[in-house]
Amino acid sequence: MKKIGLVLLIIGIIGLIFFGIEASQDSESFSVVGVDVAVSKADWTPVIVSGVVTVVGAVLMIFSKKR
Repeated sequence: MKKIGLVLLIIGIIGLIFFGIEASQDSESFSVVGVDVAVSKADWTPVIVSGVVTVVGAVLMIFSKKR
């Protein structure tokens, strides 16, 4: 279980970094009355899924150490 937890943790962290950067760069800006307005049109679902995978991996590692 510890190895599975470690793999999930690593995959989750890589997914958070990759999808987080991709989502943060996916924005559109326009000017309204001289003020620049930025609108994010990113899909945050992969970031959330990567976060869940990271947490599950960490939980598996923590509980496998106690046994």
